[in-house]
Amino acid sequence: MTPHNPFPGWYSETLPSGSVRHVVRKQGDKRKKTTVPVGPDHPDFLEHYRAARAGEKWHGEASKPKAPRHSLDWLREKYLDHLARMVKGGNASPSTLKQRRSLLTRLCDHLDGDGDRYGDLHLDLPQPALIRVRNARADTPAEADNMMKAAKAMYRFAVEAGDLDANPADGIRKIHKSKGGATPWSAADMRQFAKTHQPGTMPFLWLTLAMFTGARIGDLCLLGRQHEVSHNGAVWLEWQPGKKGSAPVSMPVLPPLLRAIKTMPVVGSTYLLSERGQPFKNVETLRTRVRRWCDAAGLKDRSSHGVRKGMATLLAEAGINDQQIGAVLSHTEVQTTRIYTQSAQRRLLAEQALTALSEFDW
Repeated sequence: MTPHNPFPGWYSETLPSGSVRHVVRKQGDKRKKTTVPVGPDHPDFLEHYRAARAGEKWHGEASKPKAPRHSLDWLREKYLDHLARMVKGGNASPSTLKQRRSLLTRLCDHLDGDGDRYGDLHLDLPQPALIRVRNARADTPAEADNMMKAAKAMYRFAVEAGDLDANPADGIRKIHKSKGGATPWSAADMRQFAKTHQPGTMPFLWLTLAMFTGARIGDLCLLGRQHEVSHNGAVWLEWQPGKKGSAPVSMPVLPPLLRAIKTMPVVGSTYLLSERGQPFKNVETLRTRVRRWCDAAGLKDRSSHGVRKGMATLLAEAGINDQQIGAVLSHTEVQTTRIYTQSAQRRLLAEQALTALSEFDW
């Protein structure tokens, strides 16, 4: 007697290799067959089966075993779920979630001296265990510091949730020695870029928009005519930057930017558009395009953030104070602005100081 099939339309067959293939026929059309990757004993089988009976494939996230409670894997999943909800609520950026997911996964995959994964261990790791992870990545110090920063944020969440009494990542020093970050663009850099990318092209509009707004690349992706407002008959741009803690920005659209916008042959929902005339899908897509534009202009070590720093430098050299520059850059703390302007201000101070020697009879 043939055993009852609890899943109409499903059958399995053994291949010459010895592996088993599971097949589901579409309901109402026996000729339409879909191979599903798992059998009835798998927790995802019902999802695959229902989709196949409708003539489709299920692309949902596969089920995976839950991490043991109070393991480091468990804490990572709990923290990332919390961070994902913050992103959904507009209180954290998707790029932060993506970066921390990658960093914390690598932290959990690190092996201790006995060959055990950190993720399988109890979440209350001693600080020396975290320092060993940092030191193992001494050849990539920026990554090592970012991993400790992500761990510190995760453990801060654990302390607030009552899963830990103290943060073991507190007090771990950085090993990366900053070299000043992105190189500020000079006026000569901008002229060189414009020789390759003429007005009326998307690269020229990007540089003009970046230079005359000082916006971060994540905001440049989104800026468009919906952000234009009128003040006393003049066009202004107003927007809320995407970076957490940034102040709202309101600034006039200066003539060079207005000309660059009006000379573009294609108009879209954002100022910056891809080759297909569509907004860039995400900030990384635009960042890659900027890299290509800079390379084509012979500016190998320039970036979008460098334009922002270059703008701050030029303003500081023109004598604009930190509060005014901070209003343009959406900074809420003057100390943040000084990171951008201190070199230019020191040059001005040195120049002013040395004028005292101009009358020295030598």
